[in-house]
Amino acid sequence: MASLEQAVQQNVLMVAKTVEQQLDAELEKLEKLDSDDLDKLREQRLKEMKKQAQQIQEWRMMGHGEYTELSDEKEFFEITKKSKDIVCHFYKNDSPRCKIVDHHLKILCKSHLEARFCKIDVERAPFLTQRLRIKIIPTIALIKDSKTKDYVVGFTDLGNCDDFSTEMMEWRIAQPGVIKYNGNLLEPPVKGKPVNKFGLGAGMKKHTIRGKDDDSDSDDDL
Repeated sequence: MASLEQAVQQNVLMVAKTVEQQLDAELEKLEKLDSDDLDKLREQRLKEMKKQAQQIQEWRMMGHGEYTELSDEKEFFEITKKSKDIVCHFYKNDSPRCKIVDHHLKILCKSHLEARFCKIDVERAPFLTQRLRIKIIPTIALIKDSKTKDYVVGFTDLGNCDDFSTEMMEWRIAQPGVIKYNGNLLEPPVKGKPVNKFGLGAGMKKHTIRGKDDDSDSDDDL
């Protein structure tokens, strides 16, 4: 037993020593930087900040940062040509659960400028509703590069309850990569089961915006 404890202590010391050596090396590298090197680092950082600011401005001009309602299918196709990542809620006015989805997406659109958040009434989008095989309301289509990568169908993947958190919604729509996520995609932010190992929702197939099946998908239709 004592020998085991000693071995553990030795391993801990070795790891600590390795980390210390890495830190010393980084500090030594920084100490060797002259004024020209520091100026280059500052210039590089400024360029990155300007590029990021420009990207944010472009996103805002395209409607990112807001949760907007699309008037018709034509407008839907127009935004898919402009925005790479889209979170689109297919809803009906008489559905209380659609109001719940609205609440969470209004919050998330502010902190995820990288994606376009929008909604469209299924009664105004019969072509899309049929092509994307949307049969349950609410359904959120998660679109990347003009292809529907995943669907959030009803509340099954959100804990199967009406009082799920905004964090739960954020985790779920982050699965196919349409928004950036800082947490662990393999585990939801609350107790519960991940959707599945592929991060796909309730059994719907992937489709292109025009309605063709994605060849890489093997899920069954609803």
